[in-house]
Amino acid sequence: MDYKKVKTDTTAVTRKIRDFDKDTANIYETVAILSRRANQIGLEMKEELDQKIQEFSTSQDNLEEIFENREQIEIARFYERLPKPTLIAVHEFANGKIYYRNPQKAPNEF
Repeated sequence: MDYKKVKTDTTAVTRKIRDFDKDTANIYETVAILSRRANQIGLEMKEELDQKIQEFSTSQDNLEEIFENREQIEIARFYERLPKPTLIAVHEFANGKIYYRNPQKAPNEF
């Protein structure tokens, strides 16, 4: 998923707690779903950032490259400005874009 194009708040917003348990009927289950999705998003963003940073790694570093690598600084700043994974997960949940299932609530099929 392209997290750069997600239009959500970049800061925490106060929300009604009852908006989160409409689908699951259990706020704790909703929090678990949001937590897992936020972890997935965070890992994807971290892997993407690591790949971009590795493009700049060299076998030998000199002092000038360590202090003057503006591209790395710009990439890091860009990722710092992105919404946090938790906020993206809440946005996805509110818009119904998260698929989840609870095997304990599903009917047993033999």
